[in-house]
Parts: sequence; C-alpha cells; structure tokens
Amino acid sequence: MAQFKLPAFGHGGDYNPDQWLDRPDVLEDDIRYMKEAGVNLLSVGIFAWAALEPEEGKYTFGWLRDILDNFHKNGISAFLATPSGARPAWMSKKYPEVLRYENGVKFEHGNRHNHCFTSPVYRSFVTKMNTRLAEEFASHPAVVGWHISNEYSGQCHCENCQRAFRKWLKEKYHTLENVNKAWWTSFWSKTFTDWDQIRSPERNGETSLTGLTLDWMRFVTHQTIDFVKCETAPIKKITPNLPVTINTMQNFTFLSYPKFAEVVDFMGYDCYSKWGKYSDYRTAVDTAFTYDSVRGYLLKPWSLMESTPSQVNWHDVCKIKRPGIHMLSSVQAVAHGSDTVMMFQWRKGRGGPEKFHGAVIGHDMTNKTRVFKEVKEVGALLEKISPIVNAEIKSECALIYDFESFWALNEAQGPVKDKEYHKVLVSHYEALSKRGVNIDVIDSEKDFNAYKVIAAPYLYMVKPGVAERLEAFVENGGTLVLGYFSGVADENDLCFLGGAPGPLKKLAGVWAEETDALYDGQKNAIVINKNDDIDMQGRYECGFMLDVLNLEGAKMVGAYESDYYAGTGALTVKKTGKGETWYIAARTEQRFLDDFYKALLKSSNVTPIVSGLPDGVTVTEREKDGNRYVFVMNFSEKDASVSLPEGVSMITGECVKGLKVLPANGFEIICRK
Repeated sequence: MAQFKLPAFGHGGDYNPDQWLDRPDVLEDDIRYMKEAGVNLLSVGIFAWAALEPEEGKYTFGWLRDILDNFHKNGISAFLATPSGARPAWMSKKYPEVLRYENGVKFEHGNRHNHCFTSPVYRSFVTKMNTRLAEEFASHPAVVGWHISNEYSGQCHCENCQRAFRKWLKEKYHTLENVNKAWWTSFWSKTFTDWDQIRSPERNGETSLTGLTLDWMRFVTHQTIDFVKCETAPIKKITPNLPVTINTMQNFTFLSYPKFAEVVDFMGYDCYSKWGKYSDYRTAVDTAFTYDSVRGYLLKPWSLMESTPSQVNWHDVCKIKRPGIHMLSSVQAVAHGSDTVMMFQWRKGRGGPEKFHGAVIGHDMTNKTRVFKEVKEVGALLEKISPIVNAEIKSECALIYDFESFWALNEAQGPVKDKEYHKVLVSHYEALSKRGVNIDVIDSEKDFNAYKVIAAPYLYMVKPGVAERLEAFVENGGTLVLGYFSGVADENDLCFLGGAPGPLKKLAGVWAEETDALYDGQKNAIVINKNDDIDMQGRYECGFMLDVLNLEGAKMVGAYESDYYAGTGALTVKKTGKGETWYIAARTEQRFLDDFYKALLKSSNVTPIVSGLPDGVTVTEREKDGNRYVFVMNFSEKDASVSLPEGVSMITGECVKGLKVLPANGFEIICRK
C-alpha cells in the first residue's frame, strides 16, 4: 500500500475551478486568498467529468493542468479526484444502461450518484477516464494523492445487479439448500427452488426475509468495493506510489465502511456536525465518536476531507458556526487522528443546489469576512503544530460498533421498534471519554489483543470466531463489558438455540430468559449495594429494554428494584482466567455508565491521559518519535479549570504544569516526553 504521510497538516478543501473557467480573475484571486489563509492542500476534479470529457472520447485536460501547475508554483498540493460521482449527460443519453433501477423504475439522468456500480458500460468509461487522468498527471509535482469518486452511496436493482447478486450468493452458499437454511425460508412458504427466483429486497417485493435483506446489504458493500477496485486499478498501476482514499460520510450506515480498508491507503471522512443545535459538549461527544470510528477502520491517521467553516445548506435548520467553533472543531479532528482539516467548499458557486453551502470565500468574493479570518487562524495553528502530523493514537480501551450487527438488529421486529443502536453506543463512549482516555471504535473483526478493556454493549449478532476471540481476550486478563440483547443471533440473523447471549453464555455466566420492553416514561432501577467487585453503589434508573437473567456462573453485583423480576441480576460479573466479563442487563441512565466505567477503568489499570476532567472537557493523546501530544479541549461553554500534565505548550512555547483555566471554546496542546 502507498504511504499516506504529509510533510505538514493539510489545510484546504474541495475546489471547483471548472465552475469558473470563464473568470480568470477569480482563479487568480483564489490563489492569493489561499496563500493568505494557509491553504496547502485541495481536492480538485470532483464532479468535473463534463469539463474533462465534454464529448465521448474528447478529453480536455488543459484547464486542469493549468490549475495544477499554478498550485505547484504557489506551494499548494492536490488530491486529484476521479469524477465518477456524476456522469455527463451525453453518457446517460447514449448509454442508458449506466443508470440505476429501483422498485422497477429506471432513474433518469440528473442529480448525482444514480449510476449502476455493476454496469459494464459505466465501468468501462470509468476505467478509460481514470487511465487517462493517471497518464496525464502521474508525475505532476502538485499531486500527492487520489480522491476516488465522492461519497459512495446508493444501490441498484437492475437485472445486471440481480445476476451479480445471485453469483455472489452462489459463491457464498454453494447450494440453494444452504440459502434456504440460512434465510429460514420455510417461514411463510418462502422456499426457493431455483436461483432465478431470488431477487433483491425492494418495497414492491420481498422484504420479510431478514437474512435476504442482510445478505443484500453485504452484497451492496461488496459491489461498491468492487467498483472502487475498478476505479483504482489503472491508478495504482500507473501511480503506485500515490495513496488513494474515499470520503466516507458521517452516520452513514448503508455501507460497511470497515470493509473498505482493503482498497484504500488512508480513510477520508466528511463531517457536518450540528453545532448549535444542542450543547457544544453534546455535539462534541457525538463528533468524537464518529472520528474515532473512522480512525478505527484502519487504526491509523485519517483525513477530514469535508467540513464546513460556517454552515451547510441541507440540514433542516442550517445554523452558522458561532465564533471560535470552527477553530475548536478543527482541533478536535486533529486530536482524534486527522492529518488534514479540509472544507467544503473553497468558493461558493453562483448556482446549483449547493450555492448556499458554506465556503471560505462567499458570494461577496472577499477575504474580509469573519469566516475567512477564522479559517486563516486555523491555517496558522496547523502550521505551528506541524510536528504532530503523522502521529499515531494508541488506546487501551475499545468499543465495538459492528455495522452488520446493527443491520440485523435494525431489521428485527421487537422488542422495540427503534433499537437506538447509535445512541446506546455513544452513551458508553461518552462514559469512557470522561475518564480521559483514548478510545478505539472498532468492528468485531478487529484484533482485540492490544486492549485492556473492550465494551461490546449491543453485540446482537455474534459472527463466527468472535466469541472465541473474546474468550481468549478475557482469559489473558482483559475486561469485557456486554449489554442487554447481546448474543441473540448468528451471522445469518438466525437466533441461537439455547438462549441469549448465545456463544457468549459461558463467558458472561448468564442466560437471558426474557427481554422486557418498557413504554416511554416507564422506569425500573438497578440497586447496587456496597461490594467487593466494583467501587460503586447506589440506585440507578433503567428502562427501554431489560434482560431478565438467570445466573449460570456469574455473580450478581446489582439487582432490579421492581417488577416481577425484582431482586434478580441487573449487573453481573464472571471471572474467566485472568480477566472478567461484566453484563449490564438494561439500558441505564448516563450516571450509571459514568460511575461504572470510572470504577472499571481504575480496577483494570487503565492509565488516564488527564485525570479529574471537569464537565465538558475532553482529552486525547497522539504519539510520534517518543513525544506525546496531549489535546485538552473545553466544550463546556464556560471557563474550566484543568490539571494539565507537565510539558511544553505547542501554542505558546511555554512550559505548563498543573491547574490552568481554559475559557469556553478554549484548548491546549501539550508536548511531553
């Protein structure tokens, strides 16, 4: 794989000069403003197919070469994009098979991302275009990497895709008998007797077989990855030393992003958090969770490919970032492993659906705005802290967020309609974050050996080999946290016989005989008396979903307060080898998780980066060449006194140690040996 290592933090964003080719004065101003704002990296060529190939076989790369030449003369680098996110109209008209089908209806030309990833015709055009781009710009000194397409998404149900799906199923299951067993097709007389009877799940077709739906989603991920391989094949052949990335999306769950680790050299990510809708701290926790998730796909530095310096144009309410938030949110991305701060977009277009999306340069066309000044300040900071670029993040704690488990859980009818998977995972993440530690958010197929504590609070699906690896982790001294409705189903969404938590029963030492669900407003409680197993006690509210447990080797630490299962285990622990497994049987209030992880990390000998964090303050640490870089960020919207570790401030160059008052939206970055 090509190395993604930048000499300094990348600062810039999406640049669309093809929209301004008739205004050379604008392009000249852009370079001048970019240099002033400390911009050194831009993604160029995204959605530019019509400008690169206005007619079939007629390539017009001169304008792009002029742009890249100008970049190089002015010390600006580029991620060169492939334009497959949107086709030119001539292609859709002449070759309609490139368009998608859904629910029996063919998409017409328009918008973006409405092409078929399976289409041999579209793949052929993409291969030709990417080959020509790579040949033209393989040795251009401005190009430091490839931005492949843009925000892959969507699915197609055309006959090409149906045939490809069946081929994928045959390779996975070999026989129809195996398919019928895996999908439990005997229910409602769904049994298939011929491969051609199988079609993808659509609203006007089969939607009741969760196994079919689950495999279709896996296939969509597979086919999208296969399309990425098609895109990158000529690029990697011609430019093997240039790293490639895709830009993944915030809270997008229709593709299993961890699977894309096999086809990219670094992960790109687009983040558009709703700053101003909730408290800054609430938004910061949600954002940090997504950052540590994208870092977890490859477990190495990544790239913030898109963010906004001001506002978006597609939220229900497009609130502007308040003064100081762009700086703090940029620092947060770097703190969680990003080696770039890039924005959509550099300059607002005059027309189209994104003409009101935030940009560094607005329709006023000046550098005199608040937004420009704040972007310039970020550029100056990134230059000041450049020694941190390429630094790694090492974590003793991991949280398992498994896309396929989420898909299966989301399809399950009961015990509640909205399982709130994301909210549950974020609540555990928040509690861990309050302890001042780094956290890896990983899927269940990652290596567990590097961690002291692994939280898997909603592991509904247990895929083959996962239980065995978790058991080895615990036996070797690890601490595992499981939660309600875990270990319910296998990789085909077939429920384990013998009861939940299925293959984790022995490790957890419990059997979840029933799972209760409470209506909104209904509550139970977990009561923990003074005990020798964990340093916490008290009464904590719980509700939503609650497992009714039988203890089979586990020890009860906390009990339900009410209902017919009052007095039974709600919090349990079981020792295995050198480690232990905790089972939290209900959805609890945040205070429970805060107290629980505070005690658990202490007993598991997890060392905090900074201890005793005040409310609203978060901390991370990156490491490189024997130096550790500590990021302390105040999202509390008021002054906060923080006990800082001894080191040198990367901002002021002064030695720091002990209490320091961080103002609202304030931060400190410390280098320590």
